[in-house]
Amino acid sequence: MKPSVLVLAMCILCCSCKYKSIQVVEEPSVKILFLHHSTGNVVWEGDKKIMPFLSQRHNQPAVPWLISEYNKTKGTKYAIDELTFPKGEPYPWKNYPFDYYNIWVKHAGDLAYMEEPTLEMLTKKYNVIIFKHCYPVSSLQQDDSATSANNETKTLANYKIQYDSLKIKLNSFPDTKFIVWTGSALVQSKTSEEQAERANEFAQWVKEKWDQPGDNIYIWDFRKLETEGGLYLTNKNARNNNDSHPSEKFGEKAAILFVARITSIIENNGEDTDLTGAKMN
Repeated sequence: MKPSVLVLAMCILCCSCKYKSIQVVEEPSVKILFLHHSTGNVVWEGDKKIMPFLSQRHNQPAVPWLISEYNKTKGTKYAIDELTFPKGEPYPWKNYPFDYYNIWVKHAGDLAYMEEPTLEMLTKKYNVIIFKHCYPVSSLQQDDSATSANNETKTLANYKIQYDSLKIKLNSFPDTKFIVWTGSALVQSKTSEEQAERANEFAQWVKEKWDQPGDNIYIWDFRKLETEGGLYLTNKNARNNNDSHPSEKFGEKAAILFVARITSIIENNGEDTDLTGAKMN
């Protein structure tokens, strides 16, 4: 095969690949999957502006590069892939509690639902599965009388029912570790104090009530990193005061803590890090 034809064939193969990874890890001991949208991508990529000062990174995204460096230092063989989930067509671009419940609980099974993989499919390939919600998850409305796992309205009551159903489902795969991000926050200009308080209440409930010690579910407290313990994504951590995407600079810092939390969970169930990934001495 001519070189130009070979390159074209490789490009086609790469573009058709559903799970994206830039790592080359032969016979990995642990396979990790990160499901995300745009907010997660900020952490995955980190801050490309620092590339001139880290020439050894060769413009790689922060998270897989940090995993690779960890492998070199510790002699481990961890591999991490990323997947846009849900991908937006035919299933809508929504990754909120209802959507994980809808795909993984309500439509569980060995076949994809609207082209999105179920847990029955994902757990056959990955040892660790990480999932999150983008910042509209924090646009929480007041509870109403129509509380149900099948109700897509963003309310605390609906979220809790959906999460309780999800926990049962996640626990049914005891050989897989699941890492759940606390909900991404909104900048103050894009929400109300009432909504922010509800979003904070949900994050606290996830950490203090929903998460149970000794099972296969672990928390990464992304919201606390973004808000620094407050109600809103801080302006210094945001892309700008009117954009609830985190900044690249914040993404770089978060990537380091994210990888610390992942490796800690793999090796000792997260006991040497707090929920943000900070080391506990």
